[in-house]
Amino acid sequence: MVKIRLTRLGAHKKPFYRIIVADARTTRDGQAIQELGYYDPLTDPVTIKVDAEAAKKWLADGAQPTDTVRALLKKAGVIE
Repeated sequence: MVKIRLTRLGAHKKPFYRIIVADARTTRDGQAIQELGYYDPLTDPVTIKVDAEAAKKWLADGAQPTDTVRALLKKAGVIE
C-alpha cells in the first residue's frame, strides 16, 4: 500500500515537513518514492506548497493520504 504522508526535517523544536509518497511499511523518515511538496508550520501564515498535478495523479492511482496530509491538501486546494 502506498501512502502520502509527512516526513520531518528541521532542528529541535523547529519542525519542517516534506509531503512525500512512500510505501506504508517504511519508517517515518525512510525512503520516499516521490516528494510532492512541503509544509512549514512556523511561518505566519503557515506555508504549504504542493505539486497539485502529481498529488492528483497519486490519489487517482490509489495512494492513501494520512489525516494530516488530507487536511493540508484541502487547504492547498488540491482536493475538495
